[in-house]
Amino acid sequence: MTRHGALVASVVLAASLLSARPVAASDDWMPEGARTPAAFVIAVGDRVLRTHRDAVRRQPASLAKLAGALVALDADRAAPGLLAAVVRIDRAAAAAGGTRLGLAAGERVRADALLEGMLLGSANDACLALAVHVAGDVERFVARMNALAAALGMRDTRFVDPCGFDRPGQHTTAADLLRLARAALADAVLVAIVEKEAARIAVDGAGEGAGRALVARNTNALLGRYDGAFGLKTGFTGGAGPCLVAVARRGPHVVTVVLLGARDRWPVSVAMLDHAFEQATGVPRIGNRTTIGEPDW
Repeated sequence: MTRHGALVASVVLAASLLSARPVAASDDWMPEGARTPAAFVIAVGDRVLRTHRDAVRRQPASLAKLAGALVALDADRAAPGLLAAVVRIDRAAAAAGGTRLGLAAGERVRADALLEGMLLGSANDACLALAVHVAGDVERFVARMNALAAALGMRDTRFVDPCGFDRPGQHTTAADLLRLARAALADAVLVAIVEKEAARIAVDGAGEGAGRALVARNTNALLGRYDGAFGLKTGFTGGAGPCLVAVARRGPHVVTVVLLGARDRWPVSVAMLDHAFEQATGVPRIGNRTTIGEPDW
């Protein structure tokens, strides 16, 4: 049994908490003029504080990479050394669209560096190369992602693309992504990656000449700018819109916010995190809210 099989019992408890949906309340804590996300969940620890359309199915965008990362980490625990191996980048990975590290066919990169590039920079070339390395091909990797989702009780989730590109038949919900976020938070290796602001990716040459170094910058604009923020993942596609799983810790309180289709994801996430901490501690925020925009890289 993998480590996620052992999480099923705790997931049942979490599912019971999620099923007791909070009563909608005034959202006067939202930033003035901000657009309400298509779906969201705000949780403090195991307690769901607020929800909006959290059972509506939507495309996951790059939030799917959290599931892929957990699959890769599980595979490494089952076959130690898997993520320490050097991966040769194939043509399909080098041709990946969307956000990329800029890897070229024939270059060689350690698998654990690909994992960092996938999580921090949301790099699709790193994602595809890692999927093939871990499972042999993309289809088998996606099958493992869906097996993980089933083990976590993500009943409204089906992955089709390992990197989260919009695909027919692919869907998830904000409620399911909260379950995925909790599993990610239980993995110390994953957390140690996503709390970094950047990582250096060493790339060997394709057979001749010196290698080069790439930098994967974390796409999470909250890191270093919002008190206690340490994860987890951003996402964006045409079908999903801007998405975010934001996590912050202050003292004993850990707040998780899942936003789907959130055109104002940064100011809204700040307001939601502030609101949750105010509810958890009973201490209202004093002064203006932090102003955070999209990263400039």
